[in-house]
Amino acid sequence: MIAFRQLALQRGIQPLIENADLTLHDRTKAGVVGANGSGKSSLFKLLLGELTPERGTVELSGGQRIAHMAQEVEALDRALVEHVLDGHTELRATEHALAEAQASGAVHREAELHGEIEALEGYTARPRAEQMLVGLGFTQDDLYRPLSDFSGGWRMRVSLAQTLFMPSDLMLLDEPTNHLDLDALLWLEQWLTRYPGTLLLISHDRDFLDAVCDHIVHFEQRQLMLYRGNYSTFERTRAERQARAQAEAAKQQARREEIERFVARFRAQANKARQAQSRLKMLERMETIAVAHADSPFHFTLPSADKTSSPLLVLDDATLGYGQTPLLEHVSVSILPGQRIGLLGANGAGKSTLIKALTAQQPLLEGKRVPGDNLAIGYFAQHQLEHLDVSSTPFVHIQRLSPTASEQEIRNFLGGFGFHGNDVFASVGNFSGGEKARLALSLIAWQKPNLLLLDEPTNHLDLEMRESLTQALAGFEGAVIIVSHDRHLLRASVDEFWHVVDGGVTTFDGDLDDYRAWLKARLEGERRDARQEKAERQITTEALKGDRKASRRAAAELREKLRPLKRERDKIERDMSKAQAELEKLEAALADEDLYQDSARKAELTDLLGRQGDAQSRLEALEQRWLEAEEAIEEREAALTDDA
Repeated sequence: MIAFRQLALQRGIQPLIENADLTLHDRTKAGVVGANGSGKSSLFKLLLGELTPERGTVELSGGQRIAHMAQEVEALDRALVEHVLDGHTELRATEHALAEAQASGAVHREAELHGEIEALEGYTARPRAEQMLVGLGFTQDDLYRPLSDFSGGWRMRVSLAQTLFMPSDLMLLDEPTNHLDLDALLWLEQWLTRYPGTLLLISHDRDFLDAVCDHIVHFEQRQLMLYRGNYSTFERTRAERQARAQAEAAKQQARREEIERFVARFRAQANKARQAQSRLKMLERMETIAVAHADSPFHFTLPSADKTSSPLLVLDDATLGYGQTPLLEHVSVSILPGQRIGLLGANGAGKSTLIKALTAQQPLLEGKRVPGDNLAIGYFAQHQLEHLDVSSTPFVHIQRLSPTASEQEIRNFLGGFGFHGNDVFASVGNFSGGEKARLALSLIAWQKPNLLLLDEPTNHLDLEMRESLTQALAGFEGAVIIVSHDRHLLRASVDEFWHVVDGGVTTFDGDLDDYRAWLKARLEGERRDARQEKAERQITTEALKGDRKASRRAAAELREKLRPLKRERDKIERDMSKAQAELEKLEAALADEDLYQDSARKAELTDLLGRQGDAQSRLEALEQRWLEAEEAIEEREAALTDDA
């Protein structure tokens, strides 16, 4: 159990928490949310003993083993797997003691230490560490390369793997998804749902919080407010509380009307494609979300250029890569005004390379890039934060773009991005990553592009700023191409997906749920191929020995032992189909506009939302059981094959 009693905490002279009480029971998975600078990371330091409270107490259950992800990893000359294994300090100490016992010939002590290593699951530690690294996006060839071979982002993935590998009762994760692509994020999501301890998670990815967390701790007016349920439930609960208070009634109504205009404009354009319908539903839900964020400090729009071209930009039979090494070949794409495209694909598949080729920052190896006459690109990427003038101010950055703009005009504009009062004259060199990201976005918005290219735009943004960006994109009239692992942003902002995979770019026919199913099927296919290859090698070996009869008998025994497990897996698949059908039926009911406008139907709306949440939870639980059943089958097959 974690308990804060009358807690007061401050950073320098700035109060962060005042007289807060909070209790989290064991095995709670709590998302920690709040504005940047509100004290989320300081709360972690408090639990780690790196900070002491000004007043109050912090109580932890006795004997709690805490795993915490390091925010920086040195470029060591040490293999990735070894670094992950180093996280299990007790196992490493026991292995060292065993080596000493073997060197000294202490046979009895050696036997004891072998038993201790077995109790620590040390003999399966290496394959488990390898599996974590592969799940987080590394290849088998990477596992024994040194850390120094990898960039900072990839080293952070190794740090995350080490944290997950540590035996722990309490895990503290501060923005673990920042350096992950969507594939690795989905793997991490599944892993954390199975984590048996208490989890405190700082994240600005609402879908990730929805999937993993059963409680939300919100930093609100220097208090710690605990909400039961995931992030979407927190938003609804907070919105209902604010609506009852009516303190922000006028502001909330304005936000409702703005989102309603977005929905009405989009509905007139939406076709029957599943992704378009998925985005329409997302926009309709944004009315409730807007109410929950009515007191956000960020309110801005993304104006589009007055002139446009059709098409805006064309790549014709292009080959993209670096040096003489092609990464993507035969890329032929045409971007039209108003298109909204999300890029899907694993890290390293070429998504960022495609974005850079569209901006002309990365020259083509072959083919043509044909820009429209009135093309105006707004490009956001993480490296652009490094090109901000750290000796200057937000005001000067805008003034350089438009020397004739008035001071009040610039102040009003920057206020929408959270730069108020003297903040517009603050030195960029003292800004946090989130403040720099907001400034970079403001510079793009000021220049009124008609094609927005956004490469992981949310990495440094808190949830309030992410929501404001999502709503601004909903009103943007130009074309948009987004690379992001923020599924909420993708669902609300794009109408179609391009899939960057296997050295090419293709249209992905489906939405994010379909992509998740595609990933699962591809992984299952790779596992089946690996098992088939292993089985074929075994059969070939047995055939060479002339033992075909024994091979057939072993195969029959394998099928018999696997039959109960496969029956259980098939039953779960049938239950998943039923749960999916029920969820789709509820979502169809929630698409009824009258439901949100007729106050007499409020109870019906509340009931439907609750049933929707329950159905989603059941489906996720079934998916988890299916994965566990599939893993059990694979483990049994491997064990039986090894025994044979």
